Amino acid sequence: MKLLIFGASGGTGRQLVGRALRQRHDVTAFVRSPADFGMAGAQLAVFTGNVTDKNAVERAMRGQDAVISALGVSRPFKRDPSVVQGIRYILDAMPRHGVRRLVYQSFVGVAESRHRAGLLLRLVGGRLLRDEIADHEEKEGLVRASGLDWTIVRPPKLTNGPATGAVRSGEDIPPRALLPRLSRADVADFILQTIPDPGSYRKSLCVMR
Repeated sequence: MKLLIFGASGGTGRQLVGRALRQRHDVTAFVRSPADFGMAGAQLAVFTGNVTDKNAVERAMRGQDAVISALGVSRPFKRDPSVVQGIRYILDAMPRHGVRRLVYQSFVGVAESRHRAGLLLRLVGGRLLRDEIADHEEKEGLVRASGLDWTIVRPPKLTNGPATGAVRSGEDIPPRALLPRLSRADVADFILQTIPDPGSYRKSLCVMR
């Protein structure tokens, strides 16, 4: 499968690229700075661009089978309208190029699933992360309204630990810790497993240990 990964140079994005290559997918990594990206492979194309550049998004979309967004924010704890606009460009470009499958990485702290975020995230995250959460909620709304075959994946606090394979998922699953955590490797594996699964279309799935 030909996968276009936005946010490929981030923590989860790098896990997605590496794991997708091991599964023999053809991967296009959309990055702003290839010199800082530092990954290579026979089935890897590194596309240099900014998600705020509509033409760059259009060029990267050509010939793809599915899109994964692991886009982060450029400024922690603040709204980032540029990434929201980038999601609009992605959603606009996909149907024009016959690409219907999208997996968008969000966060369990969004309003709809915040009751499953664990006590600490509910008490602290809702205030400290309110701007990032607001961005995710706006982007989720755009994704749901797109008419594409989308899946929204909502992990808890991310870590750099190894993949465990011990992942629970569902539209409404309870946390097992005051501060649920999940490795980026586990999130990447879950996203890649979700891509070909039509049973996940148009669902917002929480994932956690």
